[in-house]
Amino acid sequence: MTPAPRYRRHPKTRLTMVDGEGIVVQLGTRRYFSVNDSGLAILEMLDSPRTVDELVSALYARYDVTKDQAEATVREFLARCRDADVLQLENGAGDGPSRI
Repeated sequence: MTPAPRYRRHPKTRLTMVDGEGIVVQLGTRRYFSVNDSGLAILEMLDSPRTVDELVSALYARYDVTKDQAEATVREFLARCRDADVLQLENGAGDGPSRI
C-alpha cells in the first residue's frame, strides 16, 4: 500500500493577519493573496507535513461543517495553493519534499 502524500508549506511562504484577514506571501515568486479563516488554519497546520485526511479531520473538528464540506474545502484550497506555489509535497515514502 502506498503511503498518502503529505503536504507542507513551502519554506518561502509567509503568513500574517492584517485587519482580521489572512495574508499569504510567497517570497520566491513575490505573489500574495488573502485567505479566509479556514484557509489560514490549513496553512498554519502545514508548518509540518500533513495528509489530506489529517487536514479534513482538523477542519471538521474546528468548524461547524460536515466531513464532506471539510474535504471539499481542503481539496479546493490545496489546489489553489499548488497553483500559487505555496506548498511542497512529500510522497510519504521518505523521499523528502518536492515542489508542486
